[in-house]
Amino acid sequence: MTADDSFGRLDDDDYPAYTMGRAAEMLNTTQGFLRAIGEARLITPLRSAGGHRRYSRYQLRIAARARELVDAGTPVEAARRIVILEDQLEEARRINAEYHRTAKPAGSPLAS
Repeated sequence: MTADDSFGRLDDDDYPAYTMGRAAEMLNTTQGFLRAIGEARLITPLRSAGGHRRYSRYQLRIAARARELVDAGTPVEAARRIVILEDQLEEARRINAEYHRTAKPAGSPLAS
């Protein structure tokens, strides 16, 4: 991937653009916390060619939510479960909204 390719992906929520140090700074947390939620399998950062952890904006949002829960006294493992369930619920709501947006009206002949 060239620098031009990378620049074009900066708007991609899943592009691993942030180093561990930058991610920790942005979240106002420690690198140890990021390692802990990685070990808990909440997020799995991608690795650069040199083996350094790289995080996407999507992963940073998950880490920020986990940080909120841990700061409120929730154990990391419980925070992991909560964040995963919240993420699944959001995806189900998105799918449901898309279904309702594209479904035929109740009075149409194809509706059951």
